[in-house]
Amino acid sequence: MTALQTRWSEDGWDADVRIGVLTPHADVGPESELRAMAPAVVGVHSARVAFGAMTAGGGMDPAIPLAPVRAFAEPPYVDDAAELLAAAPLQAIAFAFTSSAYVIGSDGEAQMIARLQQRTRGIPVVATCAAILEGLAVLEAGRIALVDPPWFDAELNALGRRYYESAGVEVVHAAPSGLPSEQTAITPAALYGWVCEHAPDTADAIVVGGNGFRAAGVIAALESELGVPVLTANQALFWAALRAAGYDASTVVGFGRLFACRG
Repeated sequence: MTALQTRWSEDGWDADVRIGVLTPHADVGPESELRAMAPAVVGVHSARVAFGAMTAGGGMDPAIPLAPVRAFAEPPYVDDAAELLAAAPLQAIAFAFTSSAYVIGSDGEAQMIARLQQRTRGIPVVATCAAILEGLAVLEAGRIALVDPPWFDAELNALGRRYYESAGVEVVHAAPSGLPSEQTAITPAALYGWVCEHAPDTADAIVVGGNGFRAAGVIAALESELGVPVLTANQALFWAALRAAGYDASTVVGFGRLFACRG
């Protein structure tokens, strides 16, 4: 049999676009969800960044302290990781961390993005909360219900409310979800039930924070049940990364109305 007659197995090399992901060193959530959402022609490539609130195996305290959350967005670790990741042939880099934006605010997040882009050879960098704000604007959703992971305590959740309100978004409900405070204990069924029970009718959209919060799999079901768009941390981040890469995000199906938006 000649080479022209041989059927080669798919090996992942034939990507139309490649997205880099900056993720906490012991967190598998962001890259897992991005790969689940990605069409076959989109590559997802991650770099680990030290996060002081996680231990080997992905363990965390029931509530994450603010000091390591802030430190995650500061030099040198994330900057060095961004530079190394940008050495690969990528079209965009995604900062897969929600809570640091809550702590440093939208201005601090913008400054962080600009700082990282000084290390990425011109490859654009997108960040989670800024991506959610962009998505809300495109969806014309001005009132949100904010659902955070159970490991976000009341103080961190309140900082999340302030982040969105400072950007002009009305937050009609904000709370950490009442689920087990352990990443691997979260199930789609449990998150779906909690959101359906607690989401107010006055919200234009549901925002689910936390890139380590298992949420992408419930987006379609929640949108069908509640009748409003659902934006999750990794979904919005992936949407923004594809747009920054110049790729048609509408090719992503089954993960919410956001991907159909062309604004």
